Amino acid sequence: MIDLAAARETFEGSTDFTVGLEEEFALIDPETLLLVPRFEDLKQAGQADDVLVDSIAGELISSEIEIRSGAGADVADARVRQQEARRRLFALARDRGVALGSTGTHPLSDYREQHIIDTQHYHRVEEGLKYVAWRNNTFSLHVHVGVRGADRAVRVCDRLRPVLPLLLAVSANSPYIDGRDSGLHSGRTQTFTKSFPRCGVPDAFGGWAAWADYVALLVRTRSIVEFTQLWWSVRPHHAFGTVEVRVCDAQTTAAEADALAELIVACVRRAAAEVDAGETPPDLPGRLIEENMWRAIRYGLDGRLLDLEAPRVEEFAADELMDRLNAWTGADVVLPGPTGAQRQRALIDAGATAAEVYAECVRETQSTYSQETVR
Repeated sequence: MIDLAAARETFEGSTDFTVGLEEEFALIDPETLLLVPRFEDLKQAGQADDVLVDSIAGELISSEIEIRSGAGADVADARVRQQEARRRLFALARDRGVALGSTGTHPLSDYREQHIIDTQHYHRVEEGLKYVAWRNNTFSLHVHVGVRGADRAVRVCDRLRPVLPLLLAVSANSPYIDGRDSGLHSGRTQTFTKSFPRCGVPDAFGGWAAWADYVALLVRTRSIVEFTQLWWSVRPHHAFGTVEVRVCDAQTTAAEADALAELIVACVRRAAAEVDAGETPPDLPGRLIEENMWRAIRYGLDGRLLDLEAPRVEEFAADELMDRLNAWTGADVVLPGPTGAQRQRALIDAGATAAEVYAECVRETQSTYSQETVR
């Protein structure tokens, strides 16, 4: 049951710019690097840990685990919470003979061998989507940012629509699909976003009334029973009173994940400031935003994107993105070096096998997420 009145009240009582982080990791065999169905085991073991008991969550398949920071007062607080949860999760997994990987897709394992976790929610997802759910062997980074006011939250989502391809390009980290070099920078996006219904870049709604009318229509026509069945790349989260940005691939290193979170919060802050100032968001057709989404999927930061907010739409080099995003937000975020996709593609171009590429990714993940110092 979706209670739209309660959801609106949640947003009216929300606190601006609180932050919650959600990161998805692959559960893998340390020797073979193949996915292993160990979620239930780790979830049960985590019940004895006073942090992990509230931080571990399932995410569709039993070879995947999600770690959540909970609500932080700001991005710095959320990062401290997440760092502590990560440290404990990596130690728990190591003690139980499981390694954790962090790329947008698993390069080696066959999706047909994965199992849906045993929860009512995910059984409902499986029943509704069948192959689309079975096929979704992907991992991502989600950032929640508190936005007070239901109308305001929807308008912030509207403003972020053309920003989504930019965030994807700087986070692309999944060139492999089903053991094969896909030629893409974000195979996760092609697999997940282009397959799931009600996914990708949403329409602009203009305010809560239009959003609520749409959700009510979906409920009345038995299209959905939970608002989380709206899998868009940005959405107002009814339960948390946040704008949830869901467009990014999982990141191989902790430094990349933390920098992306900071960047996303800066984007939400800027979007909210424009809404508060009464600025009219750019009236962009979905087809142009989708053009940039495809360019981000295919080429990441190695390609060219369209400047959709210029008086005349022109191309620009995607490697200028961070300068442009920092200029727009007023932030000073530095992403550490080439993206995960660029690093993987460099290894591929040098002749590395999929297993060798993934082994290097796992090494980076193990050496950064599990050994970082909690600040």
